[in-house]
Amino acid sequence: MPSDFTLKAVNAVHRALLRISFGRLGTEYFGMPALELTTVGRKSGQPRSVMLTAPVVEGDDYIIVASRAGDPTHPAWYWNLRDNPAVEVSFRNGPRRSMTAQVLSTEQRAPLWSRIAAAYPVYGDYQKRTDREIPLVRLTPTAENT
Repeated sequence: MPSDFTLKAVNAVHRALLRISFGRLGTEYFGMPALELTTVGRKSGQPRSVMLTAPVVEGDDYIIVASRAGDPTHPAWYWNLRDNPAVEVSFRNGPRRSMTAQVLSTEQRAPLWSRIAAAYPVYGDYQKRTDREIPLVRLTPTAENT
């Protein structure tokens, strides 16, 4: 499993690529649109940002995967949005938008997971590495952004 240092380094490189290319590079990652998710730290109360992919885009909603590469623990950003679902998202290096995060139930997750694992087999591999059900999260624009 990747270390925290490795995950943070990959995020830093991704952000730097976006910055130095003026957004021309880094808006997709492994064929999926990239987004920057900003949550409020559940312990610190400070903004925390992470670069993620959205393997499913449904209109203005984005589905993100809390895989942490198949690690046995959920990523920190998952715990943050679970405790405070008010988030900000910059999709493909676009403007930040206020959104609401919803952790999908097992029933809501099932059809989406099938689509994601078929299109991006790495996620199926991640699920095989862990006993936890890898959560899917729907990001939906808040009322002022619709």
